[in-house]
Order: sequence, then C-alpha cells, then structure tokens
Amino acid sequence: MTTSFTRKFTALPEHIDELGHVNNTVWVGWVQDIATAHWDAAARPEDNAQFFWVVIRHEIDYRGNIAAGESVTGDTWIDGPAKGAKSDRRVDFRNAAGKVIVSARTTWAMLDRKTQRLVRVRPEVIAPFQLSGE
Repeated sequence: MTTSFTRKFTALPEHIDELGHVNNTVWVGWVQDIATAHWDAAARPEDNAQFFWVVIRHEIDYRGNIAAGESVTGDTWIDGPAKGAKSDRRVDFRNAAGKVIVSARTTWAMLDRKTQRLVRVRPEVIAPFQLSGE
C-alpha cells in the first residue's frame, strides 16, 4: 500500500463548459496537478533533480460534476508496483458530501532529465510513496 496525497480544487468560472459544470479538460489538468504536487512533496531531492514523469495514458470515470464556486477534494496514490519505467497512479475526487464523483487511473513513465530517455523506476525512487514496512 502506498501513502496518499490530498489537495482541494475549486471550480472557477473559466472551468465551466456549456453544460454548466467543470469541463473534462479541467479534470485532466487537476489529475496532472495533484500527481505533480505529490511527486514534488514526497520525492527525494536527488530523484526530483534527476527524473521527471510524463503521462502515457489517462482513464477517467465521471460519476458526477461540480459547478462554479464548488470544490472537490482530490486524493492520489501509487497503484501497485512500478513496472519497468511505468507507474500507475489513482486519483479520486470527492464532492462536499464525500461522494467520489470523478475517478482516474493514469499511467506515467519516468524519464531521465539529461537524456530524456525512459529509465526503470528503482525501489529507492518509489520508497517515499510507500508506507513504512512495505
């Protein structure tokens, strides 16, 4: 099991589409924002300096939405062990009532900053995201 990271997001007027709720592209941006914030908060400084992540797949389930001025709480965590250079991340967004209204699974690939080539995710890189004793 991995540690989770939480962040609050509030829908601004520019996030709202013609249906009166947050546009799908905004949700994708929030998925990326919370993932990046989690990496920045938990990664060892030397790993942050050497590596960066790129998205290779987004899978999002929409079960609800919010309107301008409303907020959601996003929770993210690493889902399972890394596979080579890839790591899956989950994000759940809960509305004010605590109901999950948007759920995402995103596959990220880790690259070396200097070479911009894929690199295997080593145990010491993923360790800060895991609960102690794993």
